[in-house]
Amino acid sequence: MKTSRNPQGRIMVLELSGKIMGGPDHDKFKEEIKALIDEGYKDVVLDLGGVPWINSTGLGILISGYHSLRAAEGSMKICAVKERVLSIFYISQLQNIFAVFPTRDEALASYE
Repeated sequence: MKTSRNPQGRIMVLELSGKIMGGPDHDKFKEEIKALIDEGYKDVVLDLGGVPWINSTGLGILISGYHSLRAAEGSMKICAVKERVLSIFYISQLQNIFAVFPTRDEALASYE
């Protein structure tokens, strides 16, 4: 998994790419979310457009980030999810926890 930042005012868009499979991805993502919170970014949009696959451990990584941002009185929204990954969200019922948007613009607009 790779991450890249794209700040949009007070909101940070975090672009993820590659498979999210756990292991070293967990520590990397946890540190990234902590760094964003420390820098004052408490509202984050995860752009999953570059993520072709996520496993159950990867879902746990996203849930961990979600809870860290909530604890900091922020939020995490997800956009541009590929159909294969979205089906995993539905199977695990995570679409009921995460706010999922078809596009980045729609996710950003939801903060207004």
